[in-house]
Amino acid sequence: MEQDQVLILDFGSQYTQLIARRVRELNIYCEIHPFNHPPKELENFKAVILSGSPNSVRGTTVLHPDLSEIRGKKPLLAVCYGAQYLAHFSGGKVAPSNTREYGRANLSFIKSDEIFFQKISEGSQVWMSHSDTIKDLPTNGVLLASTKDVENAAYKIDGEDTFAIQFHPEVYHSKDGKQLLANFLVTIAKVAQTWTPDSFVESTVAAIKEKVGNDKVVLGLSGGVDSTVAAVLLHKAIGKNLYCIFVNNGLLRKNEFESVLTQYEGMGLNVKGVDASQRFLDKLAGISDPEGKRKAIGSTFIDVFDDEAHHIQDVKWLAQGTIYPDVIESVSVNGGPSATIKSHHNVGGLPDYMKLQIVEPLRMIFKDEVRRVGASMGIDPELLGRHPFPGPGLGIRILGDITAEKVRILQEVDAIFINGLKEDGLYDKVWQAGAMLLPVNSVGVMGDERTYEKVVALRAVESTDGMTADWVDLPYKFLQKTSNKIINQVKGVNRVVYDISSKPPATIEWE
Repeated sequence: MEQDQVLILDFGSQYTQLIARRVRELNIYCEIHPFNHPPKELENFKAVILSGSPNSVRGTTVLHPDLSEIRGKKPLLAVCYGAQYLAHFSGGKVAPSNTREYGRANLSFIKSDEIFFQKISEGSQVWMSHSDTIKDLPTNGVLLASTKDVENAAYKIDGEDTFAIQFHPEVYHSKDGKQLLANFLVTIAKVAQTWTPDSFVESTVAAIKEKVGNDKVVLGLSGGVDSTVAAVLLHKAIGKNLYCIFVNNGLLRKNEFESVLTQYEGMGLNVKGVDASQRFLDKLAGISDPEGKRKAIGSTFIDVFDDEAHHIQDVKWLAQGTIYPDVIESVSVNGGPSATIKSHHNVGGLPDYMKLQIVEPLRMIFKDEVRRVGASMGIDPELLGRHPFPGPGLGIRILGDITAEKVRILQEVDAIFINGLKEDGLYDKVWQAGAMLLPVNSVGVMGDERTYEKVVALRAVESTDGMTADWVDLPYKFLQKTSNKIINQVKGVNRVVYDISSKPPATIEWE
């Protein structure tokens, strides 16, 4: 990729993705790599950032990066753990803090002719998150900033373009964090700000043409943002050699199969719709375990997709809408799989027997970047603004076993909730929303008669990429109206509750 690039070495920080997002917001291309598996060709990167970490440089499991080809040779910014690492192993001293330094702080001293030179002044709010502190600077260390409780909040190594900060510029609470990154990357490291949606489209289309040539590619469409943008990119590159398959697994939203096919008609894509809903329901019969359901849905999709792919003569490639968070979450700082919260269905491809090579045009960009790329290609804003929808569909929003009747109930409930959000102008203020059918019945009264029917939970969250999320404080009148509609119009439901859990500790989906 003919772009100036920035390397982020990950030490396992919960904020590492945020560093990458902030860098991308500066129209600069960056990549995250585990600290112990850096890319072999470092000459491609104009600057390096070391992330934070839950580990301590004083502990028994110190994370040791090989900086021999980086330090003193490339501009380097060390954040939190990175700053402590440089100090501890280069003649300085790191010790436990008397009190854990966590939360907001203000810079009380700044050496303004260094990394803080532009638009950052004393009193600027920063975010601390560490239990160790730097007592003594490393050899040739020069103090750049302090706070009330942290004397060595920032420093540089004299004679090098090496800078270290104890706070986190990537988080929202560091008010001038983005400016600090711009000072380092643009002014000090001279990184060009040429990473734009248009440049991504141009370089990606060229890369697909070179990789795929005149071969045929098959893509499983979901109707969502990622697979749609991937399809349009591929279509730009290979045209009629792209074959899209949209499978109805019986777990889509109400009328979604028909509406999505209609939506694709005007986009010039070669799309085939396959209704395999009964096949999926048969495979799911009697399965209640969440991972069991995910695996059953995944394996059935592979079988259906394989059947359809065989109808296309000489197809050689499988395209997927994999995006960067999927890739990052599948690799830990130790080079192995991260702690598994849920299976990522689109990382790793299909079984060997399908004999298809993988092409993933969105593999290196975030969700918000996918939407910007889609907008630059003229994709309908309504489609780009669609809420994320889980790959297993309503199958993981029906807690317990799945039946056609339960799917019907949840589809009706979901339609009332989502349409209500749109009618009241709330849909675009929510990142993701949906309803869950709970495996419990509750007693109710309708028309002077006792009922014993299902409970549904409504869920609406705000987020940027799904890594963290807060529940949305929907208006009481909206919730009241929606609850009344659901109970009065959906046979089988007599109680509605609203989920006010954030992620973490909860997840967005219930399964």
